[in-house]
Amino acid sequence: MKRDGNPLRSAVDRGTKSALLGILVNLGLGLAKCSAGLLGNSFALVADGLESITDVLSGLVVYFGLKVAVKPPDANHPYGHGKAEPIAAVVVSLALMAAAFAIIYEGIREIIAPHPAPAPYTLVVLAGVLIIKGLLFRRVQSVGESIGSLAVKSDAWHHKSDALTSAFAFVGISIAILGGPGWEAADGWAALCAALVILFNAWKQLRPAILELGDVAPDTTMEAQVRQIAGQVGGIIGLDKCLVRKMGLTYYVDLHIVVQGEMSVREGHRLSHKVEDEVLRALPQVAEVLVHIEPEEELTRLTE
Repeated sequence: MKRDGNPLRSAVDRGTKSALLGILVNLGLGLAKCSAGLLGNSFALVADGLESITDVLSGLVVYFGLKVAVKPPDANHPYGHGKAEPIAAVVVSLALMAAAFAIIYEGIREIIAPHPAPAPYTLVVLAGVLIIKGLLFRRVQSVGESIGSLAVKSDAWHHKSDALTSAFAFVGISIAILGGPGWEAADGWAALCAALVILFNAWKQLRPAILELGDVAPDTTMEAQVRQIAGQVGGIIGLDKCLVRKMGLTYYVDLHIVVQGEMSVREGHRLSHKVEDEVLRALPQVAEVLVHIEPEEELTRLTE
């Protein structure tokens, strides 16, 4: 049994709105940071701006990934298009890693051959970025957690990584300015440290997306909730298997219920639909429940 798409549509709408907000903010901040970095002689700030521009591209991936994920099942995708969501998360994480490696390369070049100290006003730009990015991370992360989207949560970590690069750039530029001659390489070291943090966070977001694409079972919270709900339906003697599969923003459940062996096919069919209805009513994130009837004697034989 399948529910209608309204809960899923609402979740996707929230996710796409957060992605669009991030795209607009990143575009503005990226252009501002790159301009200030070029004019103010700060590679760390330019690297930070390039990371923001990369976030624009990753935001577009998240946006279109969610749009595809909400499409209904068809002949080629009987379970829907939910896998587009973790695929988007993988693309976003890989883009973040690519940006980090680019920053590492340029940071090393800057350390080897440092340029003159950055202009003091670059610190003002970075302070503003830190505030904006901190607020944006909290907003997008909250949306990602509430709708259970790996892609949106990966997008949120892009915003946090941007804030981290800005924080490192702020420290590096401050050291270069206050330290005077001989401390110019602090700008490059700041970019290098930021890139390493970005790599770590990118891996943290990439791993669960890859696991989901490999159909690794989600945590047992959903299974426990399904078992609790199904176990309260009258006529069920016990529960056997409960298999949960995550498809993007939704879950598909295969549930084996144990009933009296003499129960008629008609009664078993009615009971299975009642279980489905109860699970779908209580758990909006579940898209479909497939219930298999097990006679009490069969379960007893298998457990002996």
